Amino acid sequence: MATQFKQSLMSNGKKQLIAVLVILALGVAAGAYLLRTEKPKDDGHGHGNAAHTEAKAGEHKDHAGHSDAEAKEGAATKGPNGGKLFVEAGYGLEMTIFDTGVEPEFRIYTYKDGKPIAPNLSKVTATIERLGRKPQEFVFAPERDYLKAKGTVDEPHSFTVQILSQYDGKPYIFDYEQIEARVMLTDAQMKSSGVEVAAVGPASIKSMLQLTGEIGLNQDRSVQVVPRLTGLVESVSVNVGDRVRRGQVLAVVSSQTLADQRSELQAAGKRLAMARGTFDREKKLWEEKISAQQDYLQAQQVLQETEIAEQLARQKLASLGALTSSAGSLTSYEIRSPIDGVITTKKISVGGVVKDDANIFAVADLSTVWVDLNIYAKDLNTIKTGQKATVKSTAFEASAAGTVSYVGALIGNQTRTAPARIVLPNPKGVWHPGLPVNVELVADEVTVPMAISADALQTLRDAPVVFGRYGDNFEARPVVTGRSDGKMVEITQGLEVGEKYAARNSYVIKADIGKASASHDH
Repeated sequence: MATQFKQSLMSNGKKQLIAVLVILALGVAAGAYLLRTEKPKDDGHGHGNAAHTEAKAGEHKDHAGHSDAEAKEGAATKGPNGGKLFVEAGYGLEMTIFDTGVEPEFRIYTYKDGKPIAPNLSKVTATIERLGRKPQEFVFAPERDYLKAKGTVDEPHSFTVQILSQYDGKPYIFDYEQIEARVMLTDAQMKSSGVEVAAVGPASIKSMLQLTGEIGLNQDRSVQVVPRLTGLVESVSVNVGDRVRRGQVLAVVSSQTLADQRSELQAAGKRLAMARGTFDREKKLWEEKISAQQDYLQAQQVLQETEIAEQLARQKLASLGALTSSAGSLTSYEIRSPIDGVITTKKISVGGVVKDDANIFAVADLSTVWVDLNIYAKDLNTIKTGQKATVKSTAFEASAAGTVSYVGALIGNQTRTAPARIVLPNPKGVWHPGLPVNVELVADEVTVPMAISADALQTLRDAPVVFGRYGDNFEARPVVTGRSDGKMVEITQGLEVGEKYAARNSYVIKADIGKASASHDH
């Protein structure tokens, strides 16, 4: 029995020894693994993280739940205030951009061993560099529980940042980069997308006044045709819309009054011929001393009276344009067009009777037309005679240049507007009376030092931007605009003279930024 007990004891001892050896081997392996994973790394500034090489049970964690070693290994981690947290040798610095209710500004929170420290214990400056811009330096001053930078952080928040901090007599340097509202386009990609680049520079800006109007007849070149004789209409040779030439016969009227006047002219002509013959005979007899001077003088008086009577009868017919008659008829009266133009009104028909003062035709020369405008009182000082204007049809694609020929001096009691008029050339007859039109008037013209193409202007985050060109990159530049004439836009802030920008098809760049879902990092 004793022998069996001894053998059993020896067997159990061997098993326990084996178990102990296995446990020791596992402990050594775990220790080696921990040593490898806790190897110190360089922080990018030439400083190792030896202070945090060994993982201890009581290792410090920051407010975001990161250990000093974890924060050191990355460029930055997220801090308790939502900013970028940098940690070195127990000193922590959190950079934020604050813009709630104020213009964007840098704010820095500082920590020691994970606990907030007074902001006045650190002296901090930061330098940012943007594409195409000079470096900008920010100096921080204590304010409440943070350090605040003097100056605004302009959009976009796309830049490289270097932070210089001094705490407890030791310097600290932290760097980071954030990119937003930026895309890269090569020359080949620009060409395929139709993106064109131009340079910011001076331009002539025309201030435009937008008005509405209506095409009307040029009343200076429109005439009413009146027969000037009462008569019966024998024939009418034109209709409304027909083009006529000056002197062309429009209608023929039969008038007894005309027949009487023509008969009177014929009689006056015969009396004049007889009086001239008598005068010539009496003059010859007087010169030959055959007849008395009294007979010669009497014949001369009769000749003068008949000449006056004949001239009067001729002038009556000339005023009617009826010195000649058609087909030898004394009653036929030809009504002719006084100008080249278009028949716009016709109030005559064959067989009808017309009065001597009736407006039977209206003829208008449409080689020029009027644009009738109503000008509000606030715009009256802007419009002057002789100003150039552009007229555009609202019904079809057509535009033409005209000149302001008249601005009314009186304002209507009901409309509170004054009439104005533009003379518009119409050689092809495109502008029809009654057609509504839009009118652009050049109210003012100035030369500005900085201007861009109107097509370059886009909206990003509800603000106007222009996409500047820097190498192969395009980046949004918020701008403040001034005057515009629809083609060029004045830039008062945000760009520099000579700076390259996307002048055409800039919406392609905006679309690419949207696809990239560029963050707005604070």
